[in-house]
Amino acid sequence: MSTVIDDKPKLYAEAADFMPLNGTDYIEMYVSNAKQSAHFFRTAMGFQPLAHAGLMTGKRDYESYVVVQDKIRIVFTSPLKSGTEIGEHIDKHGDGVKVTALWVDDATHAYNAAIERGAKHFMKPQKEEDEHGHVVRSGIYTYGEVVHIFVERDNYNGIFLPGFQKWETHSTFPTMGLKYVDHMVGNVELGAMNKWCDFYKEVMGFAQIISFDDNDISTEYTALMSKVMSNGNGRIKFPINEPADGKKKSQIEEYLEFYEGPGVQHIAVATDDIIKTVTQMRDAGVEFLRVPGTYYETVLDRVGSIDEDIAPLQELGILVDRDDEGYLLQIFTKPLTSRPTLFFEIIQRKGAQSFGKGNFKALFEAIEREQELRGTL
Repeated sequence: MSTVIDDKPKLYAEAADFMPLNGTDYIEMYVSNAKQSAHFFRTAMGFQPLAHAGLMTGKRDYESYVVVQDKIRIVFTSPLKSGTEIGEHIDKHGDGVKVTALWVDDATHAYNAAIERGAKHFMKPQKEEDEHGHVVRSGIYTYGEVVHIFVERDNYNGIFLPGFQKWETHSTFPTMGLKYVDHMVGNVELGAMNKWCDFYKEVMGFAQIISFDDNDISTEYTALMSKVMSNGNGRIKFPINEPADGKKKSQIEEYLEFYEGPGVQHIAVATDDIIKTVTQMRDAGVEFLRVPGTYYETVLDRVGSIDEDIAPLQELGILVDRDDEGYLLQIFTKPLTSRPTLFFEIIQRKGAQSFGKGNFKALFEAIEREQELRGTL
C-alpha cells in the first residue's frame, strides 16, 4: 500500500481536500430512451433496479430510471416532450454523461467554495424534501456541458432522492461483481488539458498524481496526452485527455467529432474478480476490445508473477500491468452508445495505484483497428 502522511496516501497528499469530497454519489446520463438503457445495464452489466421518477411522480418533462450495483448508482434520464434542454443535449451529443454527482458533508459550503475559486454556476444550493427527510444539492460546470452536483444526504432516508419512488419490477437478473467507480475519464480539445487540470487543482482542491505524454500513449499513427487529477482521499480520480499530433485521427479526435465537444469518455468500475465479471458480461452480450494474442506471449515477462492463470485472461482479452505498489487487471468495452463515444472499463486492482501504462500501446492499436472498421481513423 502507499505510504500514509497525515492519514492520506502519499500519492494524494498534495490535494487540498477543502470541501471535502467523500466519494461518487451517482452518475446521470441523458439518453434517448431511459427505460431501455436501464434494461441493458441490468441484463448485460448486472445492475439492479432502484428508483424511478416520471409522470407518476409528478414530473411532466422528463423521466428517470436509477440502477444500482454495490456503491455504483447510474441515473438514465430522457425527455417526455420536444424542445427540452435534455432533448437538445441528446440531439447534439447523443447518449452521454451529463452529471457526476459527488457526495459531500455540506453542499452549500462546497458550492460557495468552488464559486469563490472561479467555478461556473450550474445550480445554487437547494433543499429538496419529502416524508423521508431532505437532501441539499448544488452544482457547478466542468469541461464541456458536464456538471458536478454536490449532494448532502445525511438527513435523508429515502430510496434515492426526493421525487423518486422505488422501482418495482418482477424481472430479476444477477449482479456481476461491480463494486464502485474507480475513475472517470474526460476528453477535451487540443490545448485544454492543462486548463482543466488547473480547474480541478484551484477550484476543487485536487492534486495531479500522474501524467502521460505522447511518448507514453502513442502508436505509429495516433497519440494523446493525459493527466490524472485526484481528490485527497483518492476516491475520486479524473484523468483528463487531449489529442496529440499523429499521422491519423486519434480516438480523442474521433470522440470530439462525434460527441461534438468535450465530455466523459469512459467510466472505470472496479471488481474483485475480473475473470468472473467479464465472463458474465460477455455472455450477456457486452462486447470488449481485443488485443492480439501475441500480447500474452510476453506479458508475464513484463509484469512478473500474478495470482491468475494466464489462459482465462487471454481467452477474455484481459490486460495486465504492474507498478511499484502491485499489479492490476483491466479490460475495455466497445462503445455502448450508437456514436463511438462512451465506453466502460472493468478494473481489478491487486495493489496497483496506476492506470495501465504498459498496456497503452496494445490498447491503442486495438482501438485503431475499430476506428479503421468504422472508417474514422
